Amino acid sequence: MPYDDHLAERVRARLDGVEHVVELKMFGGWGVTIRGNMAVGVMNDDLIVRVGPEHFEALLERQGARPFDFTGRAMTGWLYVDGSAVAHGRSLAAWVDRGVAFAQSLPSKSKTRSKKARART
Repeated sequence: MPYDDHLAERVRARLDGVEHVVELKMFGGWGVTIRGNMAVGVMNDDLIVRVGPEHFEALLERQGARPFDFTGRAMTGWLYVDGSAVAHGRSLAAWVDRGVAFAQSLPSKSKTRSKKARART
């Protein structure tokens, strides 16, 4: 299942200057961790955003947002955002910033990294 390279590039540009970013290929998509914590990603034409459980329900009301249910079971705190809802820079920036802020709010995970991971520090 390919992912939207253009959307991934736009996310990557938004992350310019964010420290401790590691890019990963996962689940047939592309994702970014910050200090070992998943922040955002792209699967098919959708943005994946980790928003945390506190804001999950409210953010589900936003245009294009739906539960992240990759395994068939929704994961509270994670959202898919339809690619058409982030076609404009401002909306993409807002979603990416939410994912980054949540990942940065979590404690760092161990420094063990996959060989496929690519650091962008």
